[in-house]
Amino acid sequence: MGYGRFDGLETARVMGRLYAAARLYVNFFQPSFKLKEKRREGAKVIKRYHAPLTTYQRALAHPKVAVAVKKRLRDQYRLLDPIALLAEIRATQEELGNLVDRRAGQAHGQQRACTSTAPASAATFAKTLGKTVKVGEPRATHRRPHRPYKTRIRMPSKLDPHIATIQDWLAAQPQLTALAIVGRLSEKYPDEFGTRQHSIVQRLLRALRRKAAEQLVAQEPLGDARTVASLPGSVDGTGYVGPDPPTAPPTEPARTTTKHNRPVDIGSSIATALSG
Repeated sequence: MGYGRFDGLETARVMGRLYAAARLYVNFFQPSFKLKEKRREGAKVIKRYHAPLTTYQRALAHPKVAVAVKKRLRDQYRLLDPIALLAEIRATQEELGNLVDRRAGQAHGQQRACTSTAPASAATFAKTLGKTVKVGEPRATHRRPHRPYKTRIRMPSKLDPHIATIQDWLAAQPQLTALAIVGRLSEKYPDEFGTRQHSIVQRLLRALRRKAAEQLVAQEPLGDARTVASLPGSVDGTGYVGPDPPTAPPTEPARTTTKHNRPVDIGSSIATALSG
């Protein structure tokens, strides 16, 4: 049934139909587990359950239930159709969903529309089972449609008259922190600003830097890659303009070291060793 507010006699009648169909469907066709035993071994709790049975089957197996009652339950069970009961449950749930937070006229209109779209037979309804997730609401319980939040109105801030001054400070010193800005404001306006305004200055800095980053990202490139590539002496389209690069890396001059205060050419020593 959901969590809506239901009122009125018509809603009470629909709720009665829902509970009448759900009672028969659960008691005759919905098996459940019942606890058989439970024991504790140290910190572990072990539970044993009976085989799952419906309430109808448990009533027939109970020795204290009268024979006449069991016969009446068997006769009632033969007349029930689980598909028809489930179709009735879904239809009444849909009607209750249309009655939530609706005026009387709208509710009757929605109820008539819902009744006209109900399945014609149990066979028609059975073909739709298992497909509700794909076509619409995955659960039978009614849900209210999502209502977007109202647009919040921005309240005036104490920093509004000083935003231009803070922007000038940041232009001169981009790495300025909120504590430093609060210190400067408290020096100029000791009655208005103090350490308590640290959080609102942090939010302002975050907004200003986000805005500056968005402007940088939105700016178009200064030049065209094709124009740069066509310039003389350009290597590729990355913007490099200059003389043609050498085809081979430059040779490093041979390093020298000293041995007993005499210079020794390392390169010539290696060549002599290899030739020997």
